[in-house]
Amino acid sequence: MTRIAIVGGHGKIARLLIPVLVDAGHQPVALVRNPDHTAELQDLGAEVVLLDIEASDDADFAQAFTGAGAVVFAAGGGGDGNVERKKTVDLGGSLKSIAGATAAGVSRFVQISAISVDEPLGDDVEDSWKAYVEAKREADVVLRASDLDWTIIRPGGLTDDPGTGSVTLAEKVDRGQIPRADVAAVIAAVLEDPATHRQQWEVVSGPTPIVDAIAAAVS
Repeated sequence: MTRIAIVGGHGKIARLLIPVLVDAGHQPVALVRNPDHTAELQDLGAEVVLLDIEASDDADFAQAFTGAGAVVFAAGGGGDGNVERKKTVDLGGSLKSIAGATAAGVSRFVQISAISVDEPLGDDVEDSWKAYVEAKREADVVLRASDLDWTIIRPGGLTDDPGTGSVTLAEKVDRGQIPRADVAAVIAAVLEDPATHRQQWEVVSGPTPIVDAIAAAVS
């Protein structure tokens, strides 16, 4: 059994990931700011550790990761248009997680990013979307430069549709949508596969079973 710390443990993807990890024999550890979410997450099978991403420092993250075998960064600043929270959560939270994992000796790190964030932005994009893309882009740059055994997953447009278990996954794919449940399944699959270390993929819905899609991408 591996303890897997999930930053942003009450997010939509995290709540779908937790039972998948439990079914695979792991112990998810959900890191959340709000103690009111504790019972719900425990019912899903997670341990809960309170951690305020914006108020905590690198050492707090390292302490929260103690005893974990892997870290999943699944946090986001929300879709409320708050530009500053893109910087403090999507970027700042990732940087603290990277530093905390390094300090705690947790080498395995999976980060949820977003499709096409390396592409130039047009002049007409909203400030909040620009801040989001720039935050994800910079967080990925820092993670790739680290000594961690990282995997970066860049999903397309997220939906709450039921998962299909099949995707299109590659370094670069055409824009599309993908259920959050399938993103969670991809995360669970790469966590246990050393061949996915230091790999970055975009992923959208598609015809290929997840295990086969990952196997093809690493071959």
